[in-house]
Amino acid sequence: MERIRCGWCTSDPLYVAYHDEEWGVPVHDDRRLFEMLILEGAQAGLSWLTILKKRAGYRKAFGGFDPERMARFDARQVDVLLTDPGIVRNRLKVEAAVGNARAYLRLVEEQESLDRFVWRFVAGEPRQTMRSNLSEVPARTCESDALSKALLARGFKFVGSTICYAFMQAVGMVNDHTTDCFRHAELVRRL
Repeated sequence: MERIRCGWCTSDPLYVAYHDEEWGVPVHDDRRLFEMLILEGAQAGLSWLTILKKRAGYRKAFGGFDPERMARFDARQVDVLLTDPGIVRNRLKVEAAVGNARAYLRLVEEQESLDRFVWRFVAGEPRQTMRSNLSEVPARTCESDALSKALLARGFKFVGSTICYAFMQAVGMVNDHTTDCFRHAELVRRL
């Protein structure tokens, strides 16, 4: 019997694997959270599948999303990145990724971890939604508005509320798998 998945999941094997194994699974690793924040920002205006296909290129270009390494990138290194077909070659997004690495390092100095910082916007526990179809899934919430405002205040870029909500869904702060999707119940049971 074929598994029922969220309506946004295409038949592309990369997308299916992402949906089935990653999306909505709670993440508490700072490096992975940082990676997802950068990738969600890179996705703005594009499809998530485009970003998934370039994720290996991003990992290579950004040294495994090492914020200390990324924070040292200068204008010349940004220019080199803009010639890399393995990433989205948009100057604003690349410069934002570098700036976000610097903002991340400042945040970690102040807050101890990105994990502790972002998860406080859902009181440390994944929000379990009961949405029966995609039309019920919001583009943003009061929690994503608050996260966006807090990140912007700390110097992050490409972290508007819609991007923050997509990030929250991706890293399991919100379980927005639709109730007919096999992953919804699996993620509820993990708690």
